[in-house]
Parts: sequence; C-alpha cells; structure tokens
Amino acid sequence: MFRLHHSASDTSDKNRVKSRLKKFITRRPSLKTLQEKGLIKDQIFGSHLHTVCERENSTVPRFVKQCIEAVEKRGLDVDGIYRVSGNLATIQKLRFIVNQEEKLNLDDSQWEDIHVVTGALKMFFRELPEQLFPYSFFERFVEAIKKQDNNTRIETIKSLVQKLPPPNRDTMKVLFGHLTK
Repeated sequence: MFRLHHSASDTSDKNRVKSRLKKFITRRPSLKTLQEKGLIKDQIFGSHLHTVCERENSTVPRFVKQCIEAVEKRGLDVDGIYRVSGNLATIQKLRFIVNQEEKLNLDDSQWEDIHVVTGALKMFFRELPEQLFPYSFFERFVEAIKKQDNNTRIETIKSLVQKLPPPNRDTMKVLFGHLTK
C-alpha cells in the first residue's frame, strides 16, 4: 500500500485555504445589502402588484402602461390582438429586459410584432402571485354578480371595485379602459 506523508507545509496550506474560505463566507454581504446597493434587483414579472407599484411610486406598473400605449399606438387595428400568440423566445427576451430594469423602448424594431407586446402583457398578469381581483374579494364579487336586480348588481360591483387596494383598482381601470377600445 501507498502511504501519503503529509508535511507541515501541506497542513499549513490546508489551514490557510480554510481560513480564507471562512473569511469569504463570513464577509459576504447580505441579500438586503446587495439589493440596497442595486446589485440585485427584485423582478417585475412574478412579483406582487403592490410591490411593483410601491417600488415605482405609482399605482399602475410602468410596464403595463408602456404595453397598453404601444398597443393603442400601433395595434388596435390588428386582428386577434390578444388571441394570437407572439414568438415565445422574443417574449422571454422582453421579460428578461423588464426584469433587469433596463430602459425599455417598445418602439424599438425588435418589438415590432405587436403580438410579442400583448403576449408579454398577458404573461405579466398570469405570473402575478395574486390575481388582479385579490382572493380576499373573490366571494364578494361572485355574490355581487349573482344579484338579480341589474342596478343593485352594478352598484355592488362598483362599491367592491372602490374597496380594492389602489394598485389593483387603478391597474384594472387602465386595463379595462384599454380593452374597451
């Protein structure tokens, strides 16, 4: 059998590596510190609506407004605007850019296919951890819709909409206003 002899220099090398590794791990900045320095950013897609709005100091996410503006500028006459799917790879590229908080210009030629813009907008809403109509309001909306009297139903729904958190309410108003054009 072979026997390895460890010299004193081998042991000191191991101790030096252990020491450096320990210093590296213990001196590593926290996630919060990295976020405060802007090295790690929270994502837009998959975040709570109120979180995105709070970070942007708005009640409607900037990305939602940009998509709606782009569609209204160049896509309202396109057939199947929200039904036809855009290229998934291009939608994912747009999603990545938005999540990296890079400056977004939807007039850029790489976003000329309006179905990519609408696909990304649909993806944004699909990936919300909580729907535009929060779970806590779901039963109340269902009950309101079931009301027989049309005027009572409308007034109840209006009242519920006013009680929604501002990001949900305002984003819904912007989205529904757009969808009725």
